[in-house]
Amino acid sequence: MRRSTWLIGLGATMAVAAGQAAFAQTSAPATTGNSQQQKMGTCNAQAKTQNLSGDDRKSFMKTCLSAAPAKKGNSQQEKMKSCNADAKTKNLTGTDRQSFMKTCLSGSSSG
Repeated sequence: MRRSTWLIGLGATMAVAAGQAAFAQTSAPATTGNSQQQKMGTCNAQAKTQNLSGDDRKSFMKTCLSAAPAKKGNSQQEKMKSCNADAKTKNLTGTDRQSFMKTCLSGSSSG
């Protein structure tokens, strides 16, 4: 009886360990695309290199995690803002504005 209990316990332990290993392998690729987790990792690394602890670390992490993400090239939204500002500076309206915005957003002209 004791031997069978021991074998059941051993089997259960091995099943849990195998399940955790499988979970770690399947969840790893999903975390690489999560920008918040990447940001957390970056902020943790920076805090560690600065040897921060306690309230200093807490304050640093809060600031680091709430910081705006770095700009990635020229997104469509950024183009729209830039082109709108250029059109406003040139006082364009109506079809002139439409034509300018189409050209500006397509990237054919810098403005």
